[in-house]
Amino acid sequence: MEGVEGSSSGGAPYTLKATKYNNEDILFCIDVDSESMSEMKNTGPNGRPITRLDSIKQSILLFIHAKLTINPNHRFAFASLSKSASWVRKEFTSEVDSATAAFRSLSVSSSGGHADLTQLFRIAAHEAKKSRSQNRILRVILLYCRSSLQPRFQWPANQKLFTLDVIYLHDKPGPDNCPQKVYDALVEALEHVTEYEGYIFESGQGLQRVLFRHMCLLLSHPQQRCLQDDLGLPTTLAKKLPATDSTPGEDTISVSSQ
Repeated sequence: MEGVEGSSSGGAPYTLKATKYNNEDILFCIDVDSESMSEMKNTGPNGRPITRLDSIKQSILLFIHAKLTINPNHRFAFASLSKSASWVRKEFTSEVDSATAAFRSLSVSSSGGHADLTQLFRIAAHEAKKSRSQNRILRVILLYCRSSLQPRFQWPANQKLFTLDVIYLHDKPGPDNCPQKVYDALVEALEHVTEYEGYIFESGQGLQRVLFRHMCLLLSHPQQRCLQDDLGLPTTLAKKLPATDSTPGEDTISVSSQ
């Protein structure tokens, strides 16, 4: 990346030094609890129901194609999460076909219970050291689907060797669901282990487009990210336009972010 010079809105000069970012090894960890088979609001061809797991697979393929278009040197591997994490496809590769092969071997677990993220973090820490030896960085993208079961983990607070991103798909709050508590537990896990700025997004709407939008935001490289609080996406155009007094005869347009 080339250096940049300029001045702020207040006139103060600044210089952004040239920096180099590392290629990524990205480990997708997919929740295969029975709730991953909950149906989305969208339907597929011939009205066939689309499950959360179907949508997750599609969003990952979208991510991989886009990420490799940005930089063909990024690599991907796959794990699943039931009661604990286990490998689905261990070798990191830039081959898109490997994702399709990994998806074929995914099987949904009906064991239920709390998910222990400790093994996932152990796997990630081990792979992160291997990535660093190759001047790469490791990122874990966790896709979690349980609405009432909070994840657990045991991990030293001073070991931050990889970046963690989370997408949380859940049901609406109810007598049997506590998605807010689950979300808070995921935030705690993210802040505890992530090396660079990790992002967490959630949706209880059951819409594919929301999942795809979240996945597109995760295309951002951890070494080049702003804080999630500063993302401000999506921002309505109405908030961007300066306030002006309307005169008779002028049309007023309301712009929605949806």
